[in-house]
Amino acid sequence: MKVFQINTVYGTGSTGRIVAGLKHLLEKRGDTCVAACGRGDTQDEDTYKIGSVWDMYLHGILTRMTDRTGFYSKKKTKKLIERIEECKPDVIHLHNLHGYYLHVPTLFDYLKKNNTPVIWTFHDCWPFTGHCAYYTKAGCEKWKSGCSRCPEKKVYPASKVLDQSARNYRDKKEAFTGVKNLTIVTPSVWLAEEVKHSFLKDYEVQVLPNGIDTALFCPTGGEVREKYHLGDNKILLAVANQWTARKGFEDYLTLASRLPQGYVLVMVGLTEAQIKALPGNIVGIGKTENAQELAQLYTASVALLNLTYEDNFPTVNLEALACGTPVITYRTGGSPEAVDENTGIVVEVGDINAVLNAIPKVQQLQRERCVQVGKEYDAGMRLGRYLSLYDKIHSK
Repeated sequence: MKVFQINTVYGTGSTGRIVAGLKHLLEKRGDTCVAACGRGDTQDEDTYKIGSVWDMYLHGILTRMTDRTGFYSKKKTKKLIERIEECKPDVIHLHNLHGYYLHVPTLFDYLKKNNTPVIWTFHDCWPFTGHCAYYTKAGCEKWKSGCSRCPEKKVYPASKVLDQSARNYRDKKEAFTGVKNLTIVTPSVWLAEEVKHSFLKDYEVQVLPNGIDTALFCPTGGEVREKYHLGDNKILLAVANQWTARKGFEDYLTLASRLPQGYVLVMVGLTEAQIKALPGNIVGIGKTENAQELAQLYTASVALLNLTYEDNFPTVNLEALACGTPVITYRTGGSPEAVDENTGIVVEVGDINAVLNAIPKVQQLQRERCVQVGKEYDAGMRLGRYLSLYDKIHSK
């Protein structure tokens, strides 16, 4: 079997690691997989870079002015199609199509004519909105009938000038509907339910939760306390790829100011500017791809705090559980779906008092149970379900 994957990145970030994991799993069983990405480096054989960094920057600049991400890079998309034609895949697997690297109408015109089976994994809500990747923080439901006057216009993929959410919605609906052999995959039950209220509701939707490398994320000793001067404090950990209001950044600052003595909040994934601006009761750590150190931090912590306002199915929850660390999360998106009464506590969005009350309670939970649940999300097993889906679709 030949599979062709398309995503913003390859081998880095949560979606890039999923693409790389699927590629390696397919190759391990003797299949062929080509992975195409629009940003970053291509690291393996049979990977294809869509355009150049300058193409991506131009697409991004135009988006800032016109609010038309996904509607530039036409020439590069045609070259991508030529590469797909050379591969002649049995299945085409789409991931994130935003990220300033594709002309989606051109790609979907080809998919409709080519009729190769397509799987599209939704890592966020962008495929069925007129602009945003998430809308829950804004409380917006315009995407159900037709976007306009987008309250998230200045949020990724940000537009500083025009609001073309109504036009984008119409153009996406025209482009994305009518693919005869398309299966949508969502990592969370929450997102699957959202799709059912969108213009993509007529497609089959399957829920395949994300996985993690449980060989890396497991109870791990180390010297992170000494390295980051954490002393004997009880560590409350927060991890994100990018710290923004969507991730609840301000809520962590408020929480830290109210923590009792003996606790320390550690935030991972901050920029240098954010670290310099932190109050003294927060330890800031920059972005890291060092999974071993991250596993040490999870293991040393009494709880992972995930105060996200918008999310799909965050892998940080899974990583923490696999390391034996319970989770406190807001009730938003798919974040609560991996947490039960034995592995964490779910609180309402923005309720800092509930978070403070939950901290001593989660420390009574059995860390062994957290590890057991975390292992259920082993990447090999979870990605293996994609292989079963490939086989099922190919056999038809």
